[in-house]
Amino acid sequence: MLTKFRKFELKPTLLKALCEIGYETPTPIQDQTIPLLLEKKDVLGQAQTGTGKTAAFALPLLSNLNLRQKEPQILVLAPTRELAIQVAEAFKKYASQIKSFHVLPIYGGQEYRRQIRGLQRGVHVVVGTPGRVMDHMRRGTLKLEKLNTLVLDEADEMLRMGFIDDVEWILEKTPPKRQIALFSATMPQQIRSIAKRYLKDPEQIIIKVKTRTANTVRQRFWPVSGMHKLEALTRILEVESFEAMLIFVRTKTATVELSAKLEARGYASNALNGDIKQNQRERTIDYLKSGKLDILVATDVAARGLDVDRISHVLNYDIPHDTDGYVHRIGRTGRAGRKGNAILFVAPREMRMLHSIEKATNQKIEIMELPSAELINDQRIAKFKQLITDTLATEEIGIFYQIIEQYQKEHDVPAIEVASALALLLQGDSPFMLQTKPNLSKKDEIFVKNDAKAFKKLGREQRRGRGKGRTRTTRKEIPVEKGMECFRLEVGHNHSVKIKDIVGAIANESGLDSQYIGRVNVYDDYSEIDLPEGMPKDVFKDLKKVLVSGQQLKISVIKKDKKSGYSATHSKEKNIVKGKKKNTIIRKKVRKKTMQRSLFR
Repeated sequence: MLTKFRKFELKPTLLKALCEIGYETPTPIQDQTIPLLLEKKDVLGQAQTGTGKTAAFALPLLSNLNLRQKEPQILVLAPTRELAIQVAEAFKKYASQIKSFHVLPIYGGQEYRRQIRGLQRGVHVVVGTPGRVMDHMRRGTLKLEKLNTLVLDEADEMLRMGFIDDVEWILEKTPPKRQIALFSATMPQQIRSIAKRYLKDPEQIIIKVKTRTANTVRQRFWPVSGMHKLEALTRILEVESFEAMLIFVRTKTATVELSAKLEARGYASNALNGDIKQNQRERTIDYLKSGKLDILVATDVAARGLDVDRISHVLNYDIPHDTDGYVHRIGRTGRAGRKGNAILFVAPREMRMLHSIEKATNQKIEIMELPSAELINDQRIAKFKQLITDTLATEEIGIFYQIIEQYQKEHDVPAIEVASALALLLQGDSPFMLQTKPNLSKKDEIFVKNDAKAFKKLGREQRRGRGKGRTRTTRKEIPVEKGMECFRLEVGHNHSVKIKDIVGAIANESGLDSQYIGRVNVYDDYSEIDLPEGMPKDVFKDLKKVLVSGQQLKISVIKKDKKSGYSATHSKEKNIVKGKKKNTIIRKKVRKKTMQRSLFR
């Protein structure tokens, strides 16, 4: 089979590999990028995940490769271990017809000795995460004197994860005449600044994929409150026909908890997060690919770069913090022309984010109907009947037939009653029929019936003071909600912090669902946030050290005025007075690297 890749004049061995893989027509990013990289030009590419970026840079770089040179000629930087492994596997696949080719992924979580041995044997391509690449360069085990090309894959994600300083450090240590290819789904100012500083007259490529996403991925949302998420998810799993499902939550703790709950309900589920050992992570992904696992519960970072054909559904159990996060999530399904499904759980206070997502994707997300109890019961009965039919078709019922026949004669009990008793024994304590409707509050019922109307009604309080011409209100003017407590954070507008940054950091480190995070007010040099009363001491201690925009939160309690019930503002105080137990700020040295960076290096 001849492919349309021949026009690029790639090496015959690569064309042969592409034919075996089944590639015929280049994607838009491949069509524009391959000729430029073959000519050894610098490239600045903007394209979403799932557009074929890996082949776009791997094929031309492999074609220009000098196999006799054993020192690294190509270095690919990726934000996560999963993506590094995936890119390395792609290089192997494309170079399957090239003899004596060697590619090595290097990432945190894997022992150094194994990676060092691989580097000592000689490799043509190194694919790694920034932190581990830096470590090897400092140790002298990774030498880049003969590096020809540097690829920055998903640069915006490396920026979001706090790796951008590491990336710049690596760039400074590479040969001045190397070729650079930078790919990013979005182009924030800091990424553009890096491109301007390090790339030489780059050719810019922009691939728009909004219509492609809309055509291949069916997007739906379910308006649900936090306490009803699990019930809603269980119902969807019972009636939705899926091959494999990727469920996104915000925290590492949530991946384990939700996966365990799904396993208890009989689903083949597993968790994927940054705390799981690398060999276990790789085994989990292999199980998903092979069909031994049907559901994967993951965080955004842990699922980065995940490409499994079986993933037919992506379910956003927790809504993402931004629209880019949503696009990256649903990019895990509906890839390479396959049909996919994306389901989003939205609480009333999250409707604003839903509208932002619709605007960003240029697509109206349809509201889905939660399967009724009647529908679920009908399906359960049908499955049970089919199970009986399948079991009767086997030859292994003979012994049980005899036992039941004997029991019937001995106790003079109709066979139908014996069969019913056995079915009950098999079912156990859990009820077979679903008898109750979701226990929705009045607010939830309103929201379900008319989401837009409900949003206007329920979200008025959250939106107050956020429109045009707003004036900042002080904490003295707004009482703290019952059951909540006001906290001060030592970050503000002067540190370029945004509300989403604060909410994301609090949610990720505390394990709190976003619905339990109250109002956030950002001022010049500090911020205030409402959190549930009685925060555990260990969680409170961890939050003090969390970094947002390079600043420690140094979270502290703001005391209430006993007479008014309002919180006292500290707008004129730079630091809370020492000696007050609840309002003490513990000063510690800020670590150079963020917590997230250390977890995923």
